[in-house]
Amino acid sequence: MNEWNEAVQAMIDWIEDNLTEEPTLLRMSGHIGYSPYYCSAQFHKIVGMTMKTYTAGRRLCRAAIDIRDTRKRILDIALQYGYSSQEALTRAFMGAFGCTPAAYRKNPRPIALPIRQVVLFPEHYRDKGERIMSRFCLKEPEIRVEYIPAHKYIGIWDDNATGYGDFWRYHNCDEVSGMIESMRNVSDLVVSCHTAGWHFKNGKRKYFYGLGVPADYSGEVPEGFSIREFPGSYYMVFFHPPFDYLKDNGTVMKSVEGLAWNYDIETLGMSGKNSGYIDASKKYQWNTDCQCYQRHYPEGLGYQVLRPFKRIDSK
Repeated sequence: MNEWNEAVQAMIDWIEDNLTEEPTLLRMSGHIGYSPYYCSAQFHKIVGMTMKTYTAGRRLCRAAIDIRDTRKRILDIALQYGYSSQEALTRAFMGAFGCTPAAYRKNPRPIALPIRQVVLFPEHYRDKGERIMSRFCLKEPEIRVEYIPAHKYIGIWDDNATGYGDFWRYHNCDEVSGMIESMRNVSDLVVSCHTAGWHFKNGKRKYFYGLGVPADYSGEVPEGFSIREFPGSYYMVFFHPPFDYLKDNGTVMKSVEGLAWNYDIETLGMSGKNSGYIDASKKYQWNTDCQCYQRHYPEGLGYQVLRPFKRIDSK
């Protein structure tokens, strides 16, 4: 089963690289090295849809992004992604999103884009031994300080979930992630799409997921989401640099979160080397006016837990 997860992830990656070509089952099976029948059967079993349906969704997603973010003619976009005409793209667009491509370009709104699937996870590599040497090395988590300006956040605050995996027990990952991805063009530069995290309810950590938007955002909020406003604040950033997601994700997350949630800011204080804001002679406390953020981009940014803090004013 794990080998098929690897194979199907390779199929997904190949489809993504060939969306503007003609990603047929025959061509893909030749690239992967399995028969068309086995590719088709295992793709359907693991992804939950046929290759044809998945490819059509991804082409429509990429077309929607080009309509939103470029000034290309809609006809040219339609032909680029395999539609026979602008009318064919319009029919597909209307069926999926309830508006025409022209209307969407004029007034982009949150829509549930068909997202790229991921079917290969760290658990598929457990107890298998090392296949190749990673280009990343595990390190002890570190701490730095970052200032995040005032912003708004559009998300789902779940009072049951305590973490990422738990959150998706209560919400449809494809729909929520697709909606967020469609708002990338309006996302905040610092608190970007898929920057999730934790809020506190009755002193206990609960999870949220969504995206930050600029403080002056006044656009649409998707159904099922809500919007909240947060002031600017300094954050302690507990982090590990880029790492091998499949091999080391669990170890990295455990070490970073262990440091973040057990750090006693009032007792331990902070070293002046972290930021010019820090004065080792002052006292600090966690800033409960803001929420804690999580950045999880393993092989690009690494893993970060951000906890807001503030200086305690002396009387």
